[in-house]
Amino acid sequence: MIEIVVAVVCVLLASLMTAGEAALQAFSRPRAEALAKERGSRAAGRLVEIMQDKAPYLNTSLFVRVLLEVLAIVLVTIVVTDHIEDAAWQVAWSAGVMVVVSFILLGVAPRTMGRQHADAVALAASGPLSLLTTVLGPIPQVMIVIGNMITPGRGYADGPFTSEAELRELLDRAGESDLIEDDERKMIHSVFDLGDTIVKEVMVPRTSMVYVEQGKTLRQGLSLALRSGFSRIPVIGEDLDDVLGIFYLKDAIRRTYDHPRAEATETVESVMRPPVFVPDSKPVDELLRELQLTHTHVVIVVDEFGGTAGLATIEDILEEIVGEIVDEYDANEVPPYVKLDEDRYRVSSRLALDDLGDLFDLELDDDDVDTVLGLMAKELNKVPIPGTVVEWGGLELTAERASGRRNSVQTVLATRIRRPEAEPGAEGTEASADGEPAT
Repeated sequence: MIEIVVAVVCVLLASLMTAGEAALQAFSRPRAEALAKERGSRAAGRLVEIMQDKAPYLNTSLFVRVLLEVLAIVLVTIVVTDHIEDAAWQVAWSAGVMVVVSFILLGVAPRTMGRQHADAVALAASGPLSLLTTVLGPIPQVMIVIGNMITPGRGYADGPFTSEAELRELLDRAGESDLIEDDERKMIHSVFDLGDTIVKEVMVPRTSMVYVEQGKTLRQGLSLALRSGFSRIPVIGEDLDDVLGIFYLKDAIRRTYDHPRAEATETVESVMRPPVFVPDSKPVDELLRELQLTHTHVVIVVDEFGGTAGLATIEDILEEIVGEIVDEYDANEVPPYVKLDEDRYRVSSRLALDDLGDLFDLELDDDDVDTVLGLMAKELNKVPIPGTVVEWGGLELTAERASGRRNSVQTVLATRIRRPEAEPGAEGTEASADGEPAT
């Protein structure tokens, strides 16, 4: 009968559309360009054009495929109702036949063929898809607009069929089937997230910045770099909102190597490089491209009022993709405290002040900070670095080992002060630029 013939033709055409979709989704622009160079055919040229923006073509394919499937279902239903009188059996036969046909001939088989023979199928589908997209014009896009209007949320301008969410789902399926490692899957997800991340989320905040004041000698700058573990340090004027440049350890070493007297006679301003400023709302992926093009490793991040919000480096961005970067000296875990003798403990920088007080039978408390490192930073009004000393509450706190890529202090040496003149809340002392404590 004519209805069965037309239904079979519709199923075959819809199956070819499904295969073409699968092939195009597995294709990329570089792969299409390589195929065009290799074959030099018109079909390969059309495929390159499709890869420039394949969303309209995939949406056209989906529209035509759904149209053919619906037509096939209607025709099969007509044939079944002509030969079976019972309504229940009519529904059962129509649904049963089309579920099997849709799952096998419109789902599994064509998608497998499209992915296994992506080159041949994509080349074959490029011509018909280009023609159908031209003929149908805006009809598929109008359907997408209507769908977005009746769907809660913002929707997708190009339709949900070629979205990033679909690719993320494919990655998760590949991870579940062990086609890719779990770490690789997480890394690819991180690359997608990079486009939605702004600099403010990855920067080193203002309160954690290590800086050097203008007028400091090269020797003092070198000492600060060696003790803090940072090779690039901002140079400030009046305060942190007045960043004048970036002091590079490599430049200072080169200068003092060529002119040994320069370390005592020249200041950090003589070797600092101009700073690069970026807004804290800048997308991280754009910043990474700029850093690569300008060969810059560190930028100063400014807030909406023009003040210094922090700084960001290439390593901060890479950590968003590959995870935290540590070196061979970093310990996996720092114990809360280790007793060295009766009046001395090595404590974690994150230890709570009341816990520190319990170790020495003291009442230690501060309304502004909760941890040992936070207390030291408050007393100094700057970030503690290894060698920094603070006297407070009858204790002498000495910053010790720093670890991690940001060289943050991990352990603090806490010693009871046996001098009778020591009083709680004494002013802190800080290590001088040459490594010796200075009051």
